Amino acid sequence: MSSHVELRPGAYADSVTLLQVSRTVAGLPGVAAAQVAMATPLNIEVLEGMGFAVPAEAGVNDLVVAVRLDDPAALDAVLAGVDRALDDSSRRPTGAAEVAPHRTTAAALRDAGDALVLVSVPGPSAVVEAMDAVEAGRDVMVFSDHVPVEHEVALKRAAEAAGVLVMGPDCGTAIVDGVGLGFANVVSPGPVGIVAASGTGCQQLLALLDHAGVGVTSALGVGGRDLTAEVGGLATREALRRLDADDRVELIVVVSKPPAPEVATAIEEYAAGLATPVELALLGPGRPDLTAAAERVLRRLSRALPDLSPADPSETSRRVGGELLRGLFVGGTLAGEARQIAAETLGVVGSALADLHGEGHGVVDFGDDAYTSGRAHPMIDPTLRLEHLARAAADPHTGVILLDVVLGHGAEPDPAALLATALAEVSQPVVACVVGTAQDPQDLDRQVRLLAEAGAEVHLSNAGATRRALEILGAGR
Repeated sequence: MSSHVELRPGAYADSVTLLQVSRTVAGLPGVAAAQVAMATPLNIEVLEGMGFAVPAEAGVNDLVVAVRLDDPAALDAVLAGVDRALDDSSRRPTGAAEVAPHRTTAAALRDAGDALVLVSVPGPSAVVEAMDAVEAGRDVMVFSDHVPVEHEVALKRAAEAAGVLVMGPDCGTAIVDGVGLGFANVVSPGPVGIVAASGTGCQQLLALLDHAGVGVTSALGVGGRDLTAEVGGLATREALRRLDADDRVELIVVVSKPPAPEVATAIEEYAAGLATPVELALLGPGRPDLTAAAERVLRRLSRALPDLSPADPSETSRRVGGELLRGLFVGGTLAGEARQIAAETLGVVGSALADLHGEGHGVVDFGDDAYTSGRAHPMIDPTLRLEHLARAAADPHTGVILLDVVLGHGAEPDPAALLATALAEVSQPVVACVVGTAQDPQDLDRQVRLLAEAGAEVHLSNAGATRRALEILGAGR
């Protein structure tokens, strides 16, 4: 076994491309492990956690190629494979139909009819492209994270004046007239319209409604900061107005991370003036969880929430060795909901990475901006979560591990298979929530089965999974 680490100064590829290259290289003959990534501090931490010695001079503009080989003689062939994978990732199709890409959003809009615009560029640059769309009178979804809040406010004020909708920034999920954007679950059309200042909160709601046979016309993401005091619900009001004008929508649901109290009050007053009834699913202390909110929605539609309990929750045979809850999430709202529920019983539950390996309980969102700089979102690249899952499992103080698995277009094609391999090394009880629908491309039933076969107790409700984890820990009420 030998390791090889090299820096390639000035070379650059985006995080999703490098994830694909890493997987290609990891599959080459003679390779035991491989990581090809930009040398951001977070990626260096991951590489060092994998046992690679990264040169001290590595900087954010350097590409790191790190491989561990079963056979040292395979090095030249493996490095040739790295070059080939990088070349293939940057090669564009050729042929008579090839056209030069547009260099700006404004130029693209001149050829794009009345299409909605989706912006996915590094956060500090996103406002320029999105403003082009707003000034052209187009709705825009800003997928980018790391967008300064002052850019968001300026963009949404311009959109308000222009009568267009800005979804985002950091809008990961939307369904517009049945078309999914970003991390979108596959749902049937139906009487519900959703306004979501929360990506995975929206996905949990979509999934729970789908399990009950209730469809959704549109789910308009507005970005996780829209109901903060700084932004003031600018996009939420426009999204509500649009869904209220849609004759197909019988009930609107607003789902959000904990909002600023004064903004929540203002949105509630605005909603009360609409012709379409509005149900508020706003997370926060003393407020109902997402599953309870889904139950309220279904009651208003005279539908019942289906049984979401696992087939046999008593089958977990793993021993609770420690006393601490460790939650490792890819969904920010799901992590926040779990933390809120757990804190009602356990008291303080930390949210920082250090809390995951400290002396108290910890529930971490690996999709937080702090962990996605220079890396793909953990719903695409699970490397960072898997590394910390192994560390948490090795900690004798860990009592129960809580996970989420989020399905849908845009997400990892087989997340349960990747987790199942890691769970084989875990001795503690594991409770997992799978958020997805029967029509999602990952095959919901197969994902549940793989996790169950790997020893996890699987739920379809995040709130239910969290309460079950507390019960196993001996802290449930």
